[in-house]
Amino acid sequence: MSSDIQVVDPRGRVLIIAGSDSGGGAGIQADIKTVTALGGYATTAVTAVTVQDTLGVHAIHEVPLDIIRGQIKAVLEDIGTDAIKTGMLHSVEIIEAVAEDISTMAPTAALIVDPVMVAKGGASLLQDNAVDAYKRALMPFATLITPNVPEAEALTGRTIMTLDQQKAAADALLGLGCDAVLLKGGHIPGDTIYDVLATQETIEVMSGPRIDTRHTHGTGCTLASAIAALMAQGAPLRDAVEIARDYVEEAIRSAPGFGKGHGPLYHAHTLRLDESEN
Repeated sequence: MSSDIQVVDPRGRVLIIAGSDSGGGAGIQADIKTVTALGGYATTAVTAVTVQDTLGVHAIHEVPLDIIRGQIKAVLEDIGTDAIKTGMLHSVEIIEAVAEDISTMAPTAALIVDPVMVAKGGASLLQDNAVDAYKRALMPFATLITPNVPEAEALTGRTIMTLDQQKAAADALLGLGCDAVLLKGGHIPGDTIYDVLATQETIEVMSGPRIDTRHTHGTGCTLASAIAALMAQGAPLRDAVEIARDYVEEAIRSAPGFGKGHGPLYHAHTLRLDESEN
């Protein structure tokens, strides 16, 4: 990674509230790998179990609401948390319950909301009527939201095809009450990918090369979890975003090439042994 910071606590706790991906490339599995690879401690509240591989999502089983809330309560009352990352929440009822539990039981934790709506293979991971619940119930509590272009279009009702439109949409998303927005530009064609980081005070464009590969499953989950892991350890928001972007870029470059479709990243690249010691 090209950036370095001094963290406050190398055991930063991250509560991940998201769905399970049986293929291991996205969801809870990618989140746990990422938090661990970046030195944090991951706890979880599983919202749904998906039958999933690199070719797509084949079935979804939603976890009962009382079990989701029970997981959150158990973790927060015993272990506690420094940051919370949300991923697949699937329904209005889950979004509203998660928002209530976070606001009452962990109001000071950094909250990173990845508004997961569609899987890499195209399957819907959010019920059609749940977008408004995201905007109304959860995003006002968010430290950072990390939508990609299709998600930002759904949240704002805007068309986003250019960098200027990304900036305008990021500014509009701030109006939902969140502290900051990272609007990812990977869906916009071009050799360079532009991400827009907007806060109530500043707007910044971060760029990087597009890597020509089909192995990008779970990039959104991984990026949001990386940011949460770093913030849980004391990193300021901008530093966390910069380091997380570097981490994801290397995870894509070093992807193992598994599967017949959109393959997973290599989350453990930070843990490689120095070959000179072998």
